[in-house]
Amino acid sequence: MKRLFAKISRNLLSFVGLLSALISGVLILTILAIDILGFHINPYIGVLVYLILPTFLVIGLILIPLGIALEKRRVHLQKGLPKEQALPKWEIDLNNPSLRKRFAWFAAVTAILLSVMSTVTYKAVEFMDSVTFCGQICHEVMKPEYITYTRSPHSRVHCVSCHIGPGAPWFVKSKLSGVGQVFAVLFNTYEQPIPTPVKNLRPAQETCEQCHWPQKFHGQQLKVITKFSEDEKNTALKTVLLLKTGGGDKASGIAEGIHWHMNIANEISYIATDEQHQNIPWVRLKDLRGNVTEYFAPQESLSLEQVLKYPSRRMDCMDCHNRPTHIYRLPEEAVDEALLADKINPKLPFIKKISVELLRESYSNNPEALEKIEQGLIQYYQTNYSYIYVAKEEDILRAAQILKEIYSSNVFPEMKIIWGTYTNNIGHQNSLGCFRCHDNTHQAKDGKVIRQDCDQCHNLLAFEEEAPKPVIEALPMR
Repeated sequence: MKRLFAKISRNLLSFVGLLSALISGVLILTILAIDILGFHINPYIGVLVYLILPTFLVIGLILIPLGIALEKRRVHLQKGLPKEQALPKWEIDLNNPSLRKRFAWFAAVTAILLSVMSTVTYKAVEFMDSVTFCGQICHEVMKPEYITYTRSPHSRVHCVSCHIGPGAPWFVKSKLSGVGQVFAVLFNTYEQPIPTPVKNLRPAQETCEQCHWPQKFHGQQLKVITKFSEDEKNTALKTVLLLKTGGGDKASGIAEGIHWHMNIANEISYIATDEQHQNIPWVRLKDLRGNVTEYFAPQESLSLEQVLKYPSRRMDCMDCHNRPTHIYRLPEEAVDEALLADKINPKLPFIKKISVELLRESYSNNPEALEKIEQGLIQYYQTNYSYIYVAKEEDILRAAQILKEIYSSNVFPEMKIIWGTYTNNIGHQNSLGCFRCHDNTHQAKDGKVIRQDCDQCHNLLAFEEEAPKPVIEALPMR
C-alpha cells in the first residue's frame, strides 16, 4: 500500500483522482447512511449524492491508474528506452506473493466499490422516478405543475406512472428527452407557459388503464353541482344531473353513455387543426361491426381535402380527461368549492362577489397579488360593513388566507399562467369540451350529424335552483 500511495503521490493526475474518489466516496456513504436512517434529504442534496458525486467517484477511480501508467511511461522515456517499452506491461502471476497480496487488496476494494456503486445506481434511478425529482428540482419551471399535482385526485400517484409508465424503452426515451429539458432550464429557453398537450406522451391505454378499468359498466350516477350567487346572501344554487357514465365490455356488446367513446366497442379517430385539439373538423367512427362513418364540419378557410392532410389521432381517455392531475380552476369555481366546504363563511355578505373580483384583478407578481387580495378584502368590510368586520374579523381573515391559497394554486405570473390558460375538456361549462364534436354541424354523407343532445350524456333534474330550507318541527315536551 505504501508503494501504491507513493506512486499516486508522485504524479498530480493520480493524486487528484485519489482525492476526488475519497471525498466523493465518504460523502456518498455519509448521506446514504442519513437517508437509510430515515432523515429527509433535500431534493438538491439528492441530485448531488445520486448523480453528481458518483460521477466524480468514477472519474477519480479512472484517473488513479491512468496517472500511474502515464508516470511510468514518462520515467521510461527519461531513461532513453524505446517508446514500445515505455508502455506499462500488465502481467498477472499469482505465484508472486507480492502480486497476490496486491490482487487481494484490489479485489476487496473492487467489491466495496461495486456494492457502493450498485446501491447508488439503484437509489439514483429511484430518485429520478420520485415526485421530488420531477416536481421540485426545476423549481420555477415545474412549480405550477407540482402545486396543482399535490391538490389533485392523483396526488398519491408518482409522476412517472403517468408520464412514463412501466417498461425500460419508455424509461430510456424519457431520460434522453429529459437531457434537452435540462439544457432548456439551464439556458432559460423553455416555453412559458409549458405547452399542452405534451408531445410524445405514452398512450392512455398503457398508463391510465394500468389503474382504471375501462371495461367496467358504471351505469348512471347522480351529481350535484353547487354554485353561489353574487348577491348579498351568497344564495346557494343547486344543479342536479343524472350522469349517464355508461361504459361496457366489447364481449357483451354493451356500450352506452359517456364512456361509449372509449375504445372498447368503438374506434374513434379525429383530426384537429390546432395544437390544443380544440378545433376538430373531422371525425371518423368505426363501430363493432366494422361500419365506418366519417363526419365533417365545414371550415371557413379549409376544405375537406386540406383538413385530411393534417395528422389524425385515435381518441382515448386524454381527449376528454386532458387535465386529470394538473387541474387549474377558475376563480368562480374555486370560491364556490371553498364556500361549500365552509372554508369561507357563506354568511359574510357579498363574499362571493368581492372574492371573485379580487382574484380576477391584474397583478404584476405573486407577492403583490397576495398583499392586495388580503388588504382588499379587509378594506371592503371595514368600509361597507364595519359592524360585521368587528364581529367576524376572524372569518374575514381566514377568508383572505383561503383566497391567497386559491390564487397561488392557479395563477403563476413567472410562468405566464393566468386564469384560463389551460383548457379543461371535461363537460362544456368553462370550455367547448364535448361541443368540439357534438355541435350539430359535423355531418356525414348520408346526412347524419353528431348531435348536441343533452340527454345523450345526462338528464337535467334541476338547474341552479335554490335548495329548500329544512323545516324543524318542535316536538312537544313529555
